[in-house]
Amino acid sequence: MTQDEILSLFRQTNALLDGHFLLRSGLHSRQFFQCALLLKETPIAARICAALADKVRGIGADAVISPALGGVIVGHEVARALGLPHIFAEKEEGRLVLRRGFEIGEGRRFIVAEDVVTRGGRVQETVDIVRAGGGVVAAIATLVDRSGGNRPDFGAPFVSLVELNVETFEPGKLPPDLAATPAVKPGSK
Repeated sequence: MTQDEILSLFRQTNALLDGHFLLRSGLHSRQFFQCALLLKETPIAARICAALADKVRGIGADAVISPALGGVIVGHEVARALGLPHIFAEKEEGRLVLRRGFEIGEGRRFIVAEDVVTRGGRVQETVDIVRAGGGVVAAIATLVDRSGGNRPDFGAPFVSLVELNVETFEPGKLPPDLAATPAVKPGSK
């Protein structure tokens, strides 16, 4: 799948929004990827996540892990396409933790799967969980990299289906058009 085909799917499902958005990172943006609207369409979710899985196929992983909530469907579908188990980290008291009996295991190799990366905070938390549990991060796989090249170095190969330099703004440095419009926070908390 090409980047244009993928962006077309985002538009078809109304998952690429225009307006004034407050991102989880604290930055403001004119565009927002509401992946849940794309991923609710199960045939599209299977197709797009299989395309992402193809980018990490052969990387040598034992399992896929994703941060909840946004990465759960992506992680599950990538794992299914690769024939691997999937676990997820979820919020507890404001930070990601493993629950539900999920374990990392010494030396197990994980692909970290996420929907959208701007600054990579949730991905980094998930990477830290894998490493703290004795695991190895084999790769990071995300549907959309909207970091504009400003994501951190996670110490593992990073792949995405869509790579965009979407304009973002610090809270105190909004352009007049955004400052005049109330911000919406449509993503997960």
